[in-house]
Amino acid sequence: MKQKLFTRNFTFLILGQACSLIGNYTLKFAMSMYVLEQTGSASMFAKLLALSMLPTILLSPFGGILADRANRRSIMVALDTLSGLCVLIASFLLPSGPGMAVIGGLLVLLSALGAFESPAVQACIPQMLSGDNLVRGNAVVSQVASIASLVTPFLGSIFYTAFGIQPVFRAAVICFFATALLECFIRLDDHHAGDSKGIGAIIREDFSISMRFLCREQPGIRNLLLLAAAVSLFVAGTTVVGFPYLVRTVLGLSAAHYGLAESAMGVASVLGSLCVVIFAQKLRLRHLSIVLISFGLFLLPCGIAFLLPMGALARYLVLFIMFCASQLGCSLFSTYAISIIQERTPEHLMGKVMSYVFTLSMCAQPLGQIVYGALFDQFSSSSYWVLIPSGVLVCLIGLASSSFFTKLEKQIT
Repeated sequence: MKQKLFTRNFTFLILGQACSLIGNYTLKFAMSMYVLEQTGSASMFAKLLALSMLPTILLSPFGGILADRANRRSIMVALDTLSGLCVLIASFLLPSGPGMAVIGGLLVLLSALGAFESPAVQACIPQMLSGDNLVRGNAVVSQVASIASLVTPFLGSIFYTAFGIQPVFRAAVICFFATALLECFIRLDDHHAGDSKGIGAIIREDFSISMRFLCREQPGIRNLLLLAAAVSLFVAGTTVVGFPYLVRTVLGLSAAHYGLAESAMGVASVLGSLCVVIFAQKLRLRHLSIVLISFGLFLLPCGIAFLLPMGALARYLVLFIMFCASQLGCSLFSTYAISIIQERTPEHLMGKVMSYVFTLSMCAQPLGQIVYGALFDQFSSSSYWVLIPSGVLVCLIGLASSSFFTKLEKQIT
């Protein structure tokens, strides 16, 4: 009998995630507008965001340990409640306190809480689903995140413009508390027995066990994690830094052109995870090398467009199509890769391994942004020297990974 995808547990998880992401993204968008309005400096918010990433990078491994040692439902409920309380306190401090300090402190606190919640959320999905539904479930989670990132800038701009920052804070508080309430209805088996060891001993033991699992027992998963981090590096560099730089600075087009392309890439990301849902039974690990090669091939026309005598709008159209296609492929790659990692990871190690996924990704993204920011500045008048070599390099990585994916697929089957 075919297992139902939207079980009671999974339905409440998705509803809670949708509510949480809408509140979180809308809040962060409104805070960015507030910082720009108060300081007139886009770099100020960029620095605050960079600062807020540190807790996620540093604390995610400990969040994985907690997810494997405690009841995951209880973790999610507690963390979303704490997030709501943090936003509520910040809303009272903002009018009378130093605004930038309040915003920065709130970003850091939400990042720290997210470092503990993300591994718990990802670890409980395999507890709820199995088989092809595990792949479909991860795709649904990815779709919810993509859709939330599409609608929240619109919601945030409307709320902030019409009512100011305080109503956005209150709406975010309601979203976080509503998420915690929805998560209270999730029922998960608690397999975690009490441990009389000290915290230090537990941390050392868990790190030792998880490292042995990744380095000796399942080196395939370790290599897949590193490959996913490499993909994240190139995506962060070319898409997050390169695309807006090319559209706004090199081509000199309006913010409307960039906004349209951003929305289209968001839709492409949703379609990528939707492809995983539709073709879950037909997808195989070896197909991921084709996705990687395709991502590299999509960068080549972008570079060639800056070599040929084309107008700004023609080059924009090439960038628009190629980056949307890349975003679709990256969404498919990440969704399916996470499902494979979850499928091959024992339940008692799920939280720790998923925390490594987030940690490596979070480390790779700023590294990619820094590297490609410097490259695009260096080759501002000849962007093809960045795009074409990057495309060739990604194609070579995809070709080199073909045998790895084929071997890993045989081990699974």
